[in-house]
Amino acid sequence: MANLKELRSRITSVSSTMQITSAMKMVSAAKLSKAQDAITAMRPYSDKLTELLQSLSASLEKGSESKYSEQREVKKVLVVAISSNRGLAGAFNTNIIKGVKSLYEEELKGKEVELYTIGKKANDILKKLFTVRTHNVDIFDHLEFDDVAVIAEDIMKSFVEGSYDKVMIVYNSFRNAATQIVTKEQFLPIVPIEKSEEEVTLDYIFEPEKDKIVEELIPKSLKIQLYKALRDSFASEHGARMTAMHKATDNATELRDSLKLSYNKARQASITNEILEIVGGAEALNN
Repeated sequence: MANLKELRSRITSVSSTMQITSAMKMVSAAKLSKAQDAITAMRPYSDKLTELLQSLSASLEKGSESKYSEQREVKKVLVVAISSNRGLAGAFNTNIIKGVKSLYEEELKGKEVELYTIGKKANDILKKLFTVRTHNVDIFDHLEFDDVAVIAEDIMKSFVEGSYDKVMIVYNSFRNAATQIVTKEQFLPIVPIEKSEEEVTLDYIFEPEKDKIVEELIPKSLKIQLYKALRDSFASEHGARMTAMHKATDNATELRDSLKLSYNKARQASITNEILEIVGGAEALNN
């Protein structure tokens, strides 16, 4: 009977876990729907603005490049690592940690690297490996453009002042609920796209001057780029958590059914033994 009691306890425990993971899955699904709508709506605008900015930058005359396009010898690099504040999202945060490590090994080894970590989970690990310049955990509480713009301005100012020669962003790009792709983007300096002179000069009519348009667009484009990365990461987090909780619920269901089968078999064997004992005792009395 002790075995039956243990099985009943495990069935109850697994059933409780299954209810929790199922509830978390539904919550993440609801949040994912809103986050997915937000990132899907802003991507075309962000991509077109970035393309426009790169085209304009490529068409500028030598010597008139923006301060955000200045190419310097890369000695000091800032890496913006975007993770989440909570776990239970599969490999979502682990992939960011691996992404930062691989970026360092493949491109930044031998250079002075500092991190700007957004989200608690990656920071807890990466602070043991790199110098963390700034750590932000509050941005996801109210993910608004104005709050992200403050972060972008701080990073842009550091680059212009020469504190860093290059700024990279590492984040999870949202594809669908089951797929998040670790993305490594160069934030600063801006890299103009390579176009032929004909393509550059025929694309746009400028009003007012081209240089003035570029100077006004660059800060806005950079803020939008960072905001898109955070929105991507936010949607990816809920997608990863929903998928992880779905798998956890399925595993818990499978385990519960297996335990119930074992319990029924053990209970049946126990009842059979009791019947055999009663029959054996009755036969002994008759004899």
